[in-house]
Amino acid sequence: MIHFKKYFYFLAFFLLFSCSSIPKNTQNSCAIFEERYLWYKYSKSSYEKWGAPVHLQLAFIKKESDFNWLAKPPRKKLFKIIPFKRPSSSFGYSQAVKGTWEQYKKETNNPLATRARFKDSVDFIGWYINKTSQILKISKKDAYRQYLAYYKGWGDYKNFSKDKKAIIYAKSVKDMANKYRKQLILCKKNLDKNKYIIF
Repeated sequence: MIHFKKYFYFLAFFLLFSCSSIPKNTQNSCAIFEERYLWYKYSKSSYEKWGAPVHLQLAFIKKESDFNWLAKPPRKKLFKIIPFKRPSSSFGYSQAVKGTWEQYKKETNNPLATRARFKDSVDFIGWYINKTSQILKISKKDAYRQYLAYYKGWGDYKNFSKDKKAIIYAKSVKDMANKYRKQLILCKKNLDKNKYIIF
């Protein structure tokens, strides 16, 4: 029985790891979804639920974690050599912090959601973009301002003009989102044809 449990845990970890490994080409939305078709279904589901464009979801994840499911902020260093605390609790695809993630789980009645799962991460991003639209009256299609609100937080968004790093990041997300959008135009039809594929 003990051996069976060990085998089961190993298999579960292997399946999770294999499904969560970083796609080979994160610069191309079509390549991402061809390699991880279920990710397309999850991203499309988030769009249908929250109205957050698929290309925007991908651009956020590209900027935040580069599709690394275990991504964390690098640790600070004491005296430039001794590893110390991390600057925030950001984790996973979306780099959501614990407090906001807990708010998401509570508001969506999704207590088992985890930041290391792509399905939950894109749903979180969709939820966040939707709330940004409600709170700050920013269009869900406005990649630049939506990312500023994602990076700064709803409360500190008004101060984004003082944060040069945030502005640079938001511009890069806008460019990436536009690139993903143009790519998806070319492959969306084929991706939608495969809607009944389960694997």
